[in-house]
Amino acid sequence: MEIKIENLEQIREAAREFINHIGNRHVFAFYGKMGAGKTTFIKAVCEELGVEDVITSPTFAIVNEYTSRKTTCSPLLQGGAGGESSIFHFDFYRIKKLEEVYDMGYEDYFYSGALCFIEWPELIEEVLPEDAVRVTIEEQPDGTRRVTIN
Repeated sequence: MEIKIENLEQIREAAREFINHIGNRHVFAFYGKMGAGKTTFIKAVCEELGVEDVITSPTFAIVNEYTSRKTTCSPLLQGGAGGESSIFHFDFYRIKKLEEVYDMGYEDYFYSGALCFIEWPELIEEVLPEDAVRVTIEEQPDGTRRVTIN
């Protein structure tokens, strides 16, 4: 599936389209060059899923946890206490060794049933779940973005 993002004003619409087509999958690996728009797109998806927290790239923290309060918008969100759900946002750009990923307990996140959005997954390919959805974001010559979901 492909989603074309013409401009930044259209990103929320693209995020809704993404949410409507991801089914029951939970782990999403976002590929793309620096500046392609991975964080911006993940931020829009999280906002559409009802996250009210400040959404930023977890470049230094490696993982950010957001709370979604909008559990009715997607069957993906597991209703927790008070109807809240966790969404985990990873940025593995600064990972130097795979041992760092083991030390952080990646399995607890990836196999929790919570949504996981992963930036720079190419650095941790060997530990990605087999059913991880590959999402590629590419900037086109005209400045638009193409989001490809495999």
